Amino acid sequence: MKFAVGALFVVVTTSLGAAAGPLSPLRIRTVDVPRTPGEAVETACAEGLLPDGEACVHLPADDEAEDAVIATNAHRERSGRWAIYDQIPRRPDRPADYELYRYPVAPGLAGGRTVVSGYDLDRPNESQRRGATLRATGHGGVDLPGPRGTEIKVVALEHQQGDADVVFVGQLFGTSVVTRHTIREAGQLRDYVVLYGHLASAAPGLVAGTTVHEGDLLGLMGDTGSPELVHLHLEVRRVRDGLDIATKAGGQLMESAVSIVCDPRNVLPFK
Repeated sequence: MKFAVGALFVVVTTSLGAAAGPLSPLRIRTVDVPRTPGEAVETACAEGLLPDGEACVHLPADDEAEDAVIATNAHRERSGRWAIYDQIPRRPDRPADYELYRYPVAPGLAGGRTVVSGYDLDRPNESQRRGATLRATGHGGVDLPGPRGTEIKVVALEHQQGDADVVFVGQLFGTSVVTRHTIREAGQLRDYVVLYGHLASAAPGLVAGTTVHEGDLLGLMGDTGSPELVHLHLEVRRVRDGLDIATKAGGQLMESAVSIVCDPRNVLPFK
């Protein structure tokens, strides 16, 4: 829907998504139009809209969402072994800026920023994260620092269908919680699992099988499994097609035969 207001065109779009109910809130963007022939056009896109020349392109609705395609990459592990793995890189239609997305914790960095380290398993071997304190090479999620005890809450993923459920609570990346979310992607339903790692503690009474809603408490930020580095490790993985994870637990959920590591920007909602 488009209508003129003064020298602006106002475009109103909607998109379907169960995470926001049957109909998500209206998204409004404004596009300046030339006042005189030949005058340059300036495009100001709202959150969740991508600039495309002189226009803003809205995110696709559930049944239009592009498929997140599996790619193969490799890196040299610290042991010297050459490891080849499947991974799902960021889709071209998803913005690269991590700060455009919404996370399970409040911003913990100066300037209201949230992410201190991002996904790099799609990069060349030499560009993947390494460090003396890391037991593995590469980073399959995002690290979100903050004060010890920061609340970690459920965030419904983009195009999520229904509520999420908890599939694991226990020791994985330190104290960890894993949730399962069903997403409509490229016209079909797919399961994703989200790992929340290094928690000080899980929420009281939280156990596998619990249904969790947007905003529910999952636990508190800590440094279990990463001493002195208080942060949340947030990792997203897509369950392999046709696989039921009901019989999988703990580290099995993170095995490549069960799930594929995914750039979290593919499924995180916009602010």
